[in-house]
Amino acid sequence: MRVPSASTPAGSAVPLPEAAAVPQDRARTVVFVAGSGRSGTSTLAGILRELGLYIPQPEVVPDATNPRGFAEPQWLVDFHTELLRRTNVQVSDARPRAWFEAGRPTAREGVRQRATDWLSEQFAEHDEVVLKDPRLAWFLGLWRVAAIRAGATPCFATMLRPPTEVVGSKQKYYNNRMGDAHGTAAWVNMMLHTERSTRGSKRVFVRYDELLDDWTTSLVRTGDELDLARVKVASADRMRKVHNFIDPSLHRVRLTWDDVQVPAPLRDLAAATWDQLNLLADPDVESAPVHAELDTLREAYSAYYEEAEAVVYSSLLAARRSGQPAAQPTPPGSSSSIVARLVDRIPHDQRAKIPPSVRRGVRRVLSHRGGQP
Repeated sequence: MRVPSASTPAGSAVPLPEAAAVPQDRARTVVFVAGSGRSGTSTLAGILRELGLYIPQPEVVPDATNPRGFAEPQWLVDFHTELLRRTNVQVSDARPRAWFEAGRPTAREGVRQRATDWLSEQFAEHDEVVLKDPRLAWFLGLWRVAAIRAGATPCFATMLRPPTEVVGSKQKYYNNRMGDAHGTAAWVNMMLHTERSTRGSKRVFVRYDELLDDWTTSLVRTGDELDLARVKVASADRMRKVHNFIDPSLHRVRLTWDDVQVPAPLRDLAAATWDQLNLLADPDVESAPVHAELDTLREAYSAYYEEAEAVVYSSLLAARRSGQPAAQPTPPGSSSSIVARLVDRIPHDQRAKIPPSVRRGVRRVLSHRGGQP
């Protein structure tokens, strides 16, 4: 793909020196656009669509929260919603154990075959397919298997947007009642496990602000890292479509840690996670030290959540006694913990007052693991 020069006006593009065509014998490729919802995944998937990659039809209909479209196949959204309901996992689930719960149905051959059959159908006329859905990260293992069975190479593009902006955007557009602390915890859980699930695969990390400010630079790297033919040989007409699609004004939420109410240890974990993930958005930074730091943060978050779970157990029992719908409670830390299902019932001001003992516990874990922010 030729990058427009600084003098190229918006809405136009520098043409390729010769008419470029996608080789007819291209191997199948499926791009999984991952990351937290409201992090720019729709923008990236939409750009890839404008460049000629295929998003299975029909797509989810645009609305006021995403006027340029979600770039999500309706079948994929319905399939993931069904699987999450089976396991009582929500889209923005902060429980580390939720990854294990969400993975239960994907081990069944019937579920794997459904995914494989549907994906195989999408390659009937298209060799480069894009799959995006905020629920996708919970099922990356399932889709990796489906891609391989369908004779396709799975690759992953993860969007990076500051956690404060992600949380603020969800609060603004989704009327999220779970609060800043829950949103931040869910972001940490989602991003750390998405990184671990895609490690070792063909992947790329893309910063949301850079994608809006200079999409060509971000897409050149994406096309190279993921070996996407339609990105590499994009025509002037395709590039013009992307220029018309991109709308920097849609970056409507810009918050910092001063704008959200998050307990200090959770804020520190999120900030450290953001710093490490940002390193992966630079070329040639996939390294053992970065991976080790991210592993340390994932362990520290799990320890933090376990301690917080134990602290609020009485509140969860009280919520159940008051008549709030809930499953039968079990001891904290067990496989059927009900914390995430009831935490939104606890007033925000109480959730924000995490005791000092929990803070000290997290700091001990971080210090012991070498991950002190």
